[in-house]
Amino acid sequence: MYWTLDLASHLEDAPYPATRDELIDYAIRSGSPKEVIENLQAMEDDGEEEYESIEDIWPDYPKKDDFLFNDDEY
Repeated sequence: MYWTLDLASHLEDAPYPATRDELIDYAIRSGSPKEVIENLQAMEDDGEEEYESIEDIWPDYPKKDDFLFNDDEY
C-alpha cells in the first residue's frame, strides 16, 4: 500500500466519518483510480473503525499549513 498526494486527494471530500467499506464505496462511485481502492482494501480494519479525515488514513497528508503561500492573496 502506498499513498501519494494525487491518490489521497481523491478521498479529501469523502463523507467523514466513514468506515473503510464506506470509503471504498465512495471511491468507486466517485471514479477514483484503482490504486485508491486497492490501498483502501489493503488497510487493516476490524469492520467498525471510523476514519474522521484523510489524516486518519494517511497521517503524512499535507495540511494547508504545510504550504507556503499568503492567505491574503486569495
